[in-house]
Amino acid sequence: MKKRTWKRIALAALGVFVLGVVVLAVHIYVVTRPRVDADTRVMVRIDLRKDIGQAEADRITAWLYQQKGVDHVLVNPQSDIAIFTFAPVINDANRIVGDFCAQTDYKQARRYLPSEKEMQGGCPVATTSATYKVARFIQHLF
Repeated sequence: MKKRTWKRIALAALGVFVLGVVVLAVHIYVVTRPRVDADTRVMVRIDLRKDIGQAEADRITAWLYQQKGVDHVLVNPQSDIAIFTFAPVINDANRIVGDFCAQTDYKQARRYLPSEKEMQGGCPVATTSATYKVARFIQHLF
């Protein structure tokens, strides 16, 4: 009888352990998976590398608004830059810019990508926020 009791206890403990491992694995997957939801917006800048006027800016604006997922467009004829926001679950920035160069007469246009130094200097977290202070504290520990 004692042997059966120990077997039941061992099986129950093993079952709880296996269940815990499965729950932990599912939790880690859910927490660490990359998330891009329908509300996410990405901003893209295109350097046109060609002088444009207001009429051309209007044509570029109209073309960009026709692309799937694009919801806001600004074209500045003084600086020859186009900026737009889009939903990354619907479209891809490289595809939009590639199609723009292929379908228009702006073959020299290029997507602007900030340098590594610019990326480090552009942190959106305010230096006075609690999140920033905690992150800096953790960085100093390691």
